[in-house]
Amino acid sequence: MTGKLMADASLNPTSLVVVGIASAFALSSVLYIAWDISGGNVNPAVTFAMAAVGGHVAQLRASVMACLVLRVIVVGMVLEGILTFVLVYRVYAARDPRHGPMSSTGILVVGLMAGASVLATAPFSGGSMNPACAFGSAAIAGSFRNQAVYWVGPLIGATIAGLLYDNVLFRSQPTDSIQGIGV
Repeated sequence: MTGKLMADASLNPTSLVVVGIASAFALSSVLYIAWDISGGNVNPAVTFAMAAVGGHVAQLRASVMACLVLRVIVVGMVLEGILTFVLVYRVYAARDPRHGPMSSTGILVVGLMAGASVLATAPFSGGSMNPACAFGSAAIAGSFRNQAVYWVGPLIGATIAGLLYDNVLFRSQPTDSIQGIGV
């Protein structure tokens, strides 16, 4: 897999370190996101063991879907939108008071998610996930070419993440306007 992203990865120790760090950040981020939902199983060997005692096999479908998405992505806007969706979803989860107070772990995972996304996608779209940074860079460079990639994709991805988190997966409890508590 690393050969597709970095052709000389197996020959260059620096490339191996980058790939290893990106893999560690990506796995940690995925586990943090998926742990409460699916148990965080992303390895078929782990799933097989879990299935033997009544677990579910979901990551094979997820893997096929992820590879299909990566194969058909031809526009950086879609990639930036997906990256931003994952990042914003993680921010929502980290800030959700139902999971307890915001912790340094939640903050670290958001940072690791951003780092893993940049390491994985920088050669394709730059891994921006931030329209403000893209705008600032373009303003200094004097070229606003391809700005839609860094605005449309991330804004749509962020909106979908927020709507999905708040309205589908973890619906907010209505609050009593006087006491500020869930009813």
